[in-house]
Amino acid sequence: MRKVDIEERRARLAIRHGLTEPLSSPVEAAESMVGLHSSDPATVFLSCWARVSDFTPADLESALYSDKSLLRILGMRRTMWVVPTPFAHVVNSSSTIAHADYQRRRTQQLIESSGIATDGEEWVRRVSSAAVEALRSRGEATAKELTEDVPEFAEQIPYYKKDGSLTGTFGMSTRILFLLSTEGRIVRTRPKGTWISSQYRWALVETWLGNDLEIIEQASAQADTLRLWLHAFGPATEFDMKWWSGWTMGQVRKTVATLEAVEVELDEGVGYLLPDDTEPVAAPDSWVALLPGLDPTTMGWKQRGWYLGDRGDQLFDRNGNGGPSVWVNGELVGGWAQRKEGEVVVELLQDVGHDAKVAIDTRAGQLQSWLGEIRVTPRFRSPLDKELSA
Repeated sequence: MRKVDIEERRARLAIRHGLTEPLSSPVEAAESMVGLHSSDPATVFLSCWARVSDFTPADLESALYSDKSLLRILGMRRTMWVVPTPFAHVVNSSSTIAHADYQRRRTQQLIESSGIATDGEEWVRRVSSAAVEALRSRGEATAKELTEDVPEFAEQIPYYKKDGSLTGTFGMSTRILFLLSTEGRIVRTRPKGTWISSQYRWALVETWLGNDLEIIEQASAQADTLRLWLHAFGPATEFDMKWWSGWTMGQVRKTVATLEAVEVELDEGVGYLLPDDTEPVAAPDSWVALLPGLDPTTMGWKQRGWYLGDRGDQLFDRNGNGGPSVWVNGELVGGWAQRKEGEVVVELLQDVGHDAKVAIDTRAGQLQSWLGEIRVTPRFRSPLDKELSA
């Protein structure tokens, strides 16, 4: 069993994630990592800025909303991703629609337990159908606009803590739109406001793309997904694969066997590489990067010691969401934040040497200039981000 040491893992990360040589387009950036995280609307834009030559927000907006070469969908772990449109049906079949039955049952239970209707199944069927017809008629619409056509969207569901105390409510529009997304029937389109806005318009997939997403056999879709992921993120352990995909361990192991992945030795134990990707990878030239919160590189692995060290408590929140990060040669060495007046500030958690520090400061200045009047507040904030932005 070949040993893949930390230095080689960091070299693979740098090259495969587009962090050493600028990529040509947002599509290439998404392809290089299977997809780009989009739970925070700013993340996908900042992930592209970190990787794409001469990137502007209009480049990504064109790919998402004009030529539609990228699609924003629910994917792995039921979170938002921007993926190449030709690959969207694979992500949908491998990871998304498997959760649809549970989400429908859960929504039905919420309807009945909150007293909105005694027959939750019929209510959800009727309201979902009404929402689909409203979108078919409108083409695109926000949740607020859909509520004009589907009054049931205004219903509020109480939300309780584990101790039974009421913490607030959420609208049924949120729940039904999430359900329809999980079923692969609707997608988020252009938001209202700037590229940092999270108030999206919605459309039927068939309206937006001209056809529905093809449904393929789940095992085949999972093999296609994991093949691309292992090329970008391998070597990786079974725990890493389970974390990233949201699949069961049984599904992970079955897919690893289907791919005939090769075992290699990692500091964490047994890892896997694709059978045609086992040759050693040499380290590239020195590099630095400023990546946004929830960037796919930061969030790519469950076992993060080889690139994070003992700095997780400062750079990740309590739920495991990574904040804005500073990288040097494949190691996550600090964080950055944007203050209210627009200044991008950096704090390093270890000595990186004079040359790397100068390169980081230069990159921070470039990001500050690029952001201009835009102010970015991460959706999930790490302790270091909160400290820096204060």
